[in-house]
Amino acid sequence: MKCLRIKIRGWTSSFRYPVFISGFQPTLPVPPLSTVYGLISAARGQVIKPEEADVGYLFFSQAKAVDVETVYELEEKLRVSKTNIIKREILYNPVLYLYTTCMEMKDWFRSPAYQLLLGRSSDLCSVEEIKEIDLEENVQDMKVGCTLVPFPFRGINGALQALPTHFTMDLPRKAQGTRMFCIIDRLIKYKGNEFLYDGEMEWGVYIHGLGGPS
Repeated sequence: MKCLRIKIRGWTSSFRYPVFISGFQPTLPVPPLSTVYGLISAARGQVIKPEEADVGYLFFSQAKAVDVETVYELEEKLRVSKTNIIKREILYNPVLYLYTTCMEMKDWFRSPAYQLLLGRSSDLCSVEEIKEIDLEENVQDMKVGCTLVPFPFRGINGALQALPTHFTMDLPRKAQGTRMFCIIDRLIKYKGNEFLYDGEMEWGVYIHGLGGPS
């Protein structure tokens, strides 16, 4: 299958659990689909929804630590009403491998319309490589992981978390497409045919939107 593989690198990342509103903010080990589609939308310069482009991805980071940051609460007129100090988990030196069959993304990521982010507004990132590749089908034995897949998914175990696929653009922004996902935080052995195989990187890729498990 013809596909784009886009390598994106940053300095920091943090992906908030939806259930944590205040206090200590842990990070998800991999970005949710809403973050990935937000990244694609920033590159395109307009909102891209899941039904408009299929995506798969693997995410890696070198370390995790806790830092302190200031959170600003805004009133309706976007004026600061109060501030709060929180502790947040942060992932360091993140790398995202983004896969898609939407070949138009090559132009979007070569010249992004807006700054690319891997999480918060301070989590700046940049495109390191864009490459056209062939993903192999019907490979039965491979390494998969460092991503999330729909739950249930035969042969895959991991932490479960309800996550949105994207958000509305109107304020206040509302979560859309929320469903249960299985988070695979490391590479594991997998036998099955729901993943496509990247022979160069020697790992499997689950493409959301290609009619896999639902």
